[in-house]
Amino acid sequence: MPPNNIHHHILDNLKTAILLVEPNLTVSYINPAAESLLAVSDQRIHGEAITRLFHEQEDTLVKLLDAINNCEAYTKRETVLTLRSGAEITVDYAVTPVLEGQRTSLIIELQPLDRLLRISREEGLLSSQQNSQALIRGIAHEVKNPLGGLRGAAQLLARELSDARLHDYTNIIIEEADRLRNLVDTMLGPHKAPEKQNTNIHEVLERVRQLVEAESDGYLQVIRDYDPSIPDVLGDREQLIQAFLNVMRNAQQALKQDPPEDGEPTVILRTRSMRQFTIGSHRYRLVCRVDIVDNGPGIPEDLRASIFLPMVSGRAQGSGLGLSIAQSILNHHNGLIECKSEPGHTEFSLFIPLEQAS
Repeated sequence: MPPNNIHHHILDNLKTAILLVEPNLTVSYINPAAESLLAVSDQRIHGEAITRLFHEQEDTLVKLLDAINNCEAYTKRETVLTLRSGAEITVDYAVTPVLEGQRTSLIIELQPLDRLLRISREEGLLSSQQNSQALIRGIAHEVKNPLGGLRGAAQLLARELSDARLHDYTNIIIEEADRLRNLVDTMLGPHKAPEKQNTNIHEVLERVRQLVEAESDGYLQVIRDYDPSIPDVLGDREQLIQAFLNVMRNAQQALKQDPPEDGEPTVILRTRSMRQFTIGSHRYRLVCRVDIVDNGPGIPEDLRASIFLPMVSGRAQGSGLGLSIAQSILNHHNGLIECKSEPGHTEFSLFIPLEQAS
Protein backbone atom coordinates (compact mmCIF):
# COMPACT_ATOMS: atom_id res chain seq x y z
CA MET A 1 0.00 0.00 0.00
CA PRO A 2 2.39 2.74 -1.16
CA PRO A 3 1.26 6.27 -0.19
CA ASN A 4 -0.39 8.53 -2.74
CA ASN A 5 1.22 11.82 -3.76
CA ILE A 6 -0.39 13.91 -0.98
CA HIS A 7 0.44 11.40 1.72
CA HIS A 8 3.90 10.92 0.21
CA HIS A 9 4.60 14.66 0.56
CA ILE A 10 3.41 14.68 4.17
CA LEU A 11 5.42 11.60 5.17
CA ASP A 12 8.54 12.89 3.45
CA ASN A 13 8.50 16.00 5.64
CA LEU A 14 7.98 14.24 8.97
CA LYS A 15 10.86 14.09 11.43
CA THR A 16 9.57 10.72 12.65
CA ALA A 17 10.96 7.67 10.81
CA ILE A 18 8.08 5.92 8.98
CA LEU A 19 8.06 2.53 7.24
CA LEU A 20 5.17 0.98 5.28
CA VAL A 21 5.21 -2.82 5.29
CA GLU A 22 3.14 -5.05 2.96
CA PRO A 23 1.19 -8.14 4.16
CA ASN A 24 4.07 -10.35 2.97
CA LEU A 25 6.39 -8.30 5.24
CA THR A 26 8.24 -6.55 2.45
CA VAL A 27 8.99 -2.84 2.62
CA SER A 28 7.01 -0.65 0.19
CA TYR A 29 8.15 2.77 1.44
CA ILE A 30 10.41 4.52 3.96
CA ASN A 31 10.52 8.27 4.42
CA PRO A 32 13.75 10.37 4.47
CA ALA A 33 13.85 10.36 8.28
CA ALA A 34 13.88 6.55 8.21
CA GLU A 35 16.52 6.55 5.47
CA SER A 36 18.78 8.65 7.70
CA LEU A 37 18.10 6.61 10.84
CA LEU A 38 18.51 3.19 9.21
CA ALA A 39 21.32 4.22 6.83
CA VAL A 40 19.57 2.92 3.70
CA SER A 41 17.70 4.42 0.75
CA ASP A 42 14.05 3.85 -0.12
CA GLN A 43 14.95 2.66 -3.63
CA ARG A 44 17.47 0.16 -2.35
CA ILE A 45 15.17 -1.42 0.22
CA HIS A 46 11.95 -1.25 -1.81
CA GLY A 47 10.43 -4.74 -2.09
CA GLU A 48 12.95 -6.28 0.32
CA ALA A 49 11.94 -8.24 3.43
CA ILE A 50 11.75 -6.14 6.60
CA THR A 51 14.35 -8.43 8.21
CA ARG A 52 16.88 -7.26 5.59
CA LEU A 53 16.52 -3.78 7.04
CA PHE A 54 16.98 -4.57 10.73
CA HIS A 55 16.47 -7.28 13.31
CA GLU A 56 16.26 -7.48 17.10
CA GLN A 57 16.86 -10.13 19.74
CA GLU A 58 13.21 -11.18 19.76
CA ASP A 59 11.69 -12.67 16.62
CA THR A 60 10.49 -9.56 14.77
CA LEU A 61 8.67 -11.55 12.09
CA VAL A 62 6.45 -13.36 14.62
CA LYS A 63 5.32 -10.11 16.23
CA LEU A 64 4.66 -8.43 12.87
CA LEU A 65 2.69 -11.41 11.56
CA ASP A 66 0.60 -11.41 14.75
CA ALA A 67 -0.13 -7.72 14.20
CA ILE A 68 -1.29 -8.45 10.62
CA ASN A 69 -3.32 -11.58 11.39
CA ASN A 70 -5.00 -10.19 14.52
CA CYS A 71 -5.07 -6.56 13.36
CA GLU A 72 -3.59 -5.48 16.71
CA ALA A 73 -1.22 -2.55 17.22
CA TYR A 74 1.69 -2.76 19.64
CA THR A 75 4.52 -0.60 20.95
CA LYS A 76 8.02 -1.48 22.14
CA ARG A 77 10.24 0.72 24.33
CA GLU A 78 14.04 1.09 24.29
CA THR A 79 14.56 -1.71 21.80
CA VAL A 80 18.00 -2.33 20.31
CA LEU A 81 17.85 -2.86 16.54
CA THR A 82 20.79 -4.26 14.58
CA LEU A 83 20.98 -2.69 11.13
CA ARG A 84 22.16 -4.40 7.96
CA SER A 85 25.50 -2.58 8.38
CA GLY A 86 25.97 -4.23 11.78
CA ALA A 87 25.47 -0.96 13.67
CA GLU A 88 23.08 -0.92 16.62
CA ILE A 89 20.50 1.76 17.44
CA THR A 90 18.11 2.12 20.37
CA VAL A 91 14.55 3.12 19.50
CA ASP A 92 10.97 3.22 20.62
CA TYR A 93 8.76 1.87 17.86
CA ALA A 94 5.04 1.50 17.26
CA VAL A 95 3.40 -0.90 14.82
CA THR A 96 -0.07 0.03 13.55
CA PRO A 97 -2.11 -2.26 11.24
CA VAL A 98 -3.95 -0.52 8.37
CA LEU A 99 -6.93 -2.44 6.97
CA GLU A 100 -7.86 -1.83 3.34
CA GLY A 101 -10.56 -4.25 2.19
CA GLN A 102 -9.25 -7.73 2.85
CA ARG A 103 -5.67 -6.53 2.95
CA THR A 104 -3.76 -5.56 6.11
CA SER A 105 -0.55 -3.58 5.89
CA LEU A 106 1.57 -2.11 8.67
CA ILE A 107 2.84 1.35 9.51
CA ILE A 108 5.99 1.28 11.68
CA GLU A 109 7.04 4.49 13.48
CA LEU A 110 10.57 4.66 14.88
CA GLN A 111 11.74 7.17 17.49
CA PRO A 112 15.55 7.16 17.96
CA LEU A 113 16.69 7.26 21.58
CA ASP A 114 20.49 6.93 21.39
CA ARG A 115 21.19 10.66 21.58
CA LEU A 116 18.66 11.22 24.39
CA LEU A 117 19.98 8.25 26.36
CA ARG A 118 23.57 9.40 25.91
CA ILE A 119 22.77 12.96 27.00
CA SER A 120 20.91 11.62 30.03
CA ARG A 121 23.80 9.29 30.88
CA GLU A 122 26.38 12.07 30.50
CA GLU A 123 24.38 14.47 32.64
CA GLY A 124 24.16 11.74 35.27
CA LEU A 125 27.95 11.24 35.14
CA LEU A 126 28.59 14.97 35.45
CA SER A 127 26.10 15.33 38.31
CA SER A 128 27.59 12.34 40.12
CA GLN A 129 31.10 13.76 39.72
CA GLN A 130 30.02 17.17 41.04
CA ASN A 131 28.22 15.61 44.01
CA SER A 132 31.18 13.42 44.91
CA GLN A 133 33.56 16.39 44.68
CA ALA A 134 31.30 18.44 46.96
CA LEU A 135 31.18 15.54 49.43
CA ILE A 136 34.97 15.15 49.35
CA ARG A 137 35.49 18.88 49.93
CA GLY A 138 33.24 18.69 52.98
CA ILE A 139 35.07 15.62 54.30
CA ALA A 140 38.44 17.27 53.64
CA HIS A 141 37.45 20.28 55.73
CA GLU A 142 36.24 18.12 58.61
CA VAL A 143 39.27 15.79 58.51
CA LYS A 144 42.18 18.15 57.84
CA ASN A 145 41.43 20.56 60.71
CA PRO A 146 41.62 17.94 63.49
CA LEU A 147 44.54 16.26 61.70
CA GLY A 148 46.47 19.53 61.96
CA GLY A 149 45.75 19.72 65.68
CA LEU A 150 46.69 16.05 66.15
CA ARG A 151 49.99 16.51 64.33
CA GLY A 152 50.83 19.68 66.25
CA ALA A 153 50.07 18.01 69.58
CA ALA A 154 52.31 15.07 68.66
CA GLN A 155 55.17 17.43 67.82
CA LEU A 156 54.79 19.27 71.15
CA LEU A 157 54.64 15.97 72.99
CA ALA A 158 57.81 14.77 71.29
CA ARG A 159 59.68 17.85 72.59
CA GLU A 160 58.62 17.05 76.17
CA LEU A 161 59.62 13.39 76.09
CA SER A 162 63.02 12.70 77.58
CA ASP A 163 63.11 9.06 76.52
CA ALA A 164 64.18 8.93 72.84
CA ARG A 165 62.50 5.52 72.44
CA LEU A 166 59.10 7.12 72.98
CA HIS A 167 59.70 9.36 69.97
CA ASP A 168 58.91 6.34 67.78
CA TYR A 169 55.28 6.59 68.88
CA THR A 170 54.98 10.32 68.23
CA ASN A 171 56.67 9.84 64.85
CA ILE A 172 54.02 7.25 63.97
CA ILE A 173 51.27 9.74 64.89
CA ILE A 174 52.87 12.47 62.74
CA GLU A 175 53.50 10.15 59.77
CA GLU A 176 49.97 8.75 59.82
CA ALA A 177 48.48 12.25 60.07
CA ASP A 178 50.56 13.28 57.03
CA ARG A 179 49.46 10.16 55.15
CA LEU A 180 45.78 10.90 55.80
CA ARG A 181 46.22 14.52 54.75
CA ASN A 182 47.92 13.42 51.51
CA LEU A 183 45.13 10.94 50.85
CA VAL A 184 42.50 13.65 51.25
CA ASP A 185 44.50 15.97 48.97
CA THR A 186 44.72 13.23 46.34
CA MET A 187 40.96 12.63 46.52
CA LEU A 188 40.38 16.34 45.91
CA GLY A 189 42.21 16.04 42.59
CA PRO A 190 44.37 18.77 41.02
CA HIS A 191 45.15 21.55 43.49
CA LYS A 192 45.18 24.33 40.92
CA ALA A 193 43.04 25.44 38.03
CA PRO A 194 44.28 24.18 34.65
CA GLU A 195 46.76 26.46 32.90
CA LYS A 196 45.30 26.12 29.43
CA GLN A 197 47.28 26.65 26.27
CA ASN A 198 47.27 25.20 22.77
CA THR A 199 48.31 21.57 23.17
CA ASN A 200 48.89 18.85 20.58
CA ILE A 201 46.85 15.90 21.82
CA HIS A 202 49.14 13.42 20.04
CA GLU A 203 52.21 14.76 21.85
CA VAL A 204 50.35 14.15 25.10
CA LEU A 205 49.43 10.60 24.05
CA GLU A 206 52.97 9.83 22.89
CA ARG A 207 54.32 10.91 26.28
CA VAL A 208 51.79 8.65 28.02
CA ARG A 209 52.61 5.76 25.66
CA GLN A 210 56.33 6.05 26.39
CA LEU A 211 55.73 6.02 30.16
CA VAL A 212 53.41 3.00 30.04
CA GLU A 213 55.66 1.02 27.67
CA ALA A 214 58.64 1.69 29.97
CA GLU A 215 56.65 0.47 32.98
CA SER A 216 55.30 -2.61 31.17
CA ASP A 217 58.82 -3.80 30.24
CA GLY A 218 57.78 -5.13 26.84
CA TYR A 219 54.79 -7.32 27.71
CA LEU A 220 52.24 -4.77 26.46
CA GLN A 221 51.60 -3.97 22.79
CA VAL A 222 50.37 -0.41 22.11
CA ILE A 223 48.73 0.23 18.71
CA ARG A 224 48.33 3.85 17.57
CA ASP A 225 45.47 4.91 15.31
CA TYR A 226 45.75 8.70 15.15
CA ASP A 227 43.88 11.28 13.09
CA PRO A 228 46.62 13.81 12.26
CA SER A 229 44.08 16.43 11.15
CA ILE A 230 42.86 17.09 14.72
CA PRO A 231 43.77 20.68 15.71
CA ASP A 232 45.36 21.61 19.03
CA VAL A 233 43.19 21.46 22.12
CA LEU A 234 43.09 24.27 24.67
CA GLY A 235 44.26 22.47 27.78
CA ASP A 236 46.74 22.00 30.57
CA ARG A 237 49.35 19.62 29.14
CA GLU A 238 50.49 18.18 32.49
CA GLN A 239 46.95 17.59 33.74
CA LEU A 240 45.94 15.93 30.45
CA ILE A 241 48.99 13.66 30.66
CA GLN A 242 47.89 12.70 34.18
CA ALA A 243 44.32 11.95 33.04
CA PHE A 244 45.34 9.78 30.06
CA LEU A 245 48.06 8.09 32.12
CA ASN A 246 45.56 7.12 34.83
CA VAL A 247 43.29 5.45 32.25
CA MET A 248 46.21 3.76 30.44
CA ARG A 249 47.63 2.42 33.70
CA ASN A 250 44.25 0.94 34.54
CA ALA A 251 44.35 -0.99 31.26
CA GLN A 252 48.00 -1.96 31.76
CA GLN A 253 47.40 -3.30 35.28
CA ALA A 254 44.26 -5.19 34.26
CA LEU A 255 46.14 -6.88 31.40
CA LYS A 256 49.08 -7.75 33.63
CA GLN A 257 46.85 -9.21 36.33
CA ASP A 258 44.61 -11.14 33.91
CA PRO A 259 46.18 -11.39 30.41
CA PRO A 260 43.99 -12.51 27.47
CA GLU A 261 43.98 -16.22 26.67
CA ASP A 262 44.13 -15.57 22.92
CA GLY A 263 46.70 -13.10 21.66
CA GLU A 264 49.02 -10.74 23.47
CA PRO A 265 47.99 -7.94 25.86
CA THR A 266 47.09 -4.98 23.63
CA VAL A 267 46.01 -1.39 24.10
CA ILE A 268 44.76 0.70 21.18
CA LEU A 269 45.14 4.50 21.24
CA ARG A 270 42.69 6.05 18.76
CA THR A 271 41.90 9.71 18.06
CA ARG A 272 39.03 11.13 16.04
CA SER A 273 37.27 14.48 15.65
CA MET A 274 33.50 14.67 16.21
CA ARG A 275 31.31 17.39 14.72
CA GLN A 276 28.20 18.90 16.33
CA PHE A 277 28.72 16.79 19.45
CA THR A 278 26.88 17.18 22.75
CA ILE A 279 28.61 16.81 26.11
CA GLY A 280 26.10 16.97 28.93
CA SER A 281 23.74 19.82 28.06
CA HIS A 282 26.27 21.71 25.86
CA ARG A 283 26.64 21.27 22.13
CA TYR A 284 30.07 21.81 20.57
CA ARG A 285 30.92 22.37 16.93
CA LEU A 286 34.05 20.23 17.15
CA VAL A 287 35.23 17.75 19.79
CA CYS A 288 38.37 15.65 20.09
CA ARG A 289 37.65 12.02 20.98
CA VAL A 290 40.40 9.77 22.35
CA ASP A 291 39.63 6.06 22.72
CA ILE A 292 41.77 3.84 24.94
CA VAL A 293 40.82 0.22 24.17
CA ASP A 294 42.22 -2.93 25.77
CA ASN A 295 41.57 -6.66 25.34
CA GLY A 296 41.64 -7.40 29.06
CA PRO A 297 39.07 -9.18 31.25
CA GLY A 298 36.65 -6.24 31.33
CA ILE A 299 35.11 -4.37 34.24
CA PRO A 300 32.74 -6.34 36.50
CA GLU A 301 29.14 -5.40 35.77
CA ASP A 302 28.43 -4.35 39.35
CA LEU A 303 31.26 -1.77 39.20
CA ARG A 304 30.60 -0.20 35.80
CA ALA A 305 28.16 2.41 37.08
CA SER A 306 30.50 3.58 39.86
CA ILE A 307 34.04 3.32 38.47
CA PHE A 308 34.44 7.13 38.34
CA LEU A 309 33.59 7.56 42.02
CA PRO A 310 36.45 7.96 44.52
CA MET A 311 37.67 4.86 46.39
CA VAL A 312 35.99 2.44 43.92
CA SER A 313 38.42 -0.11 42.48
CA GLY A 314 38.21 -3.54 40.91
CA ARG A 315 41.69 -4.48 42.18
CA ALA A 316 42.66 -5.41 45.72
CA GLN A 317 45.74 -3.15 45.52
CA GLY A 318 43.94 -0.29 43.75
CA SER A 319 43.35 3.06 45.44
CA GLY A 320 40.18 3.77 43.45
CA LEU A 321 41.32 7.34 42.76
CA GLY A 322 42.83 7.15 39.26
CA LEU A 323 39.62 7.28 37.22
CA SER A 324 37.99 9.77 39.59
CA ILE A 325 40.94 12.15 39.16
CA ALA A 326 40.94 11.63 35.38
CA GLN A 327 37.23 12.43 35.20
CA SER A 328 37.76 15.53 37.35
CA ILE A 329 40.55 16.76 35.03
CA LEU A 330 38.37 16.25 31.95
CA ASN A 331 35.51 18.10 33.67
CA HIS A 332 37.87 21.07 34.22
CA HIS A 333 38.41 21.02 30.44
CA ASN A 334 34.62 20.92 29.82
CA GLY A 335 35.04 17.31 28.74
CA LEU A 336 33.93 13.88 29.86
CA ILE A 337 35.05 10.25 30.06
CA GLU A 338 32.70 7.41 29.11
CA CYS A 339 33.27 3.68 29.37
CA LYS A 340 31.81 0.54 27.88
CA SER A 341 33.16 -2.86 28.78
CA GLU A 342 32.70 -6.54 28.18
CA PRO A 343 35.15 -9.45 28.54
CA GLY A 344 37.90 -9.00 25.97
CA HIS A 345 37.01 -5.40 25.10
CA THR A 346 37.08 -2.38 27.41
CA GLU A 347 36.86 1.05 25.82
CA PHE A 348 37.33 4.38 27.57
CA SER A 349 36.35 7.37 25.43
CA LEU A 350 37.67 10.79 26.49
CA PHE A 351 35.99 13.83 24.93
CA ILE A 352 37.59 17.29 24.92
CA PRO A 353 35.87 20.24 23.18
CA LEU A 354 37.86 22.01 20.47
CA GLU A 355 35.29 24.82 20.20
CA GLN A 356 33.20 26.91 22.57
CA ALA A 357 29.75 25.59 23.52
CA SER A 358 26.83 26.73 21.36
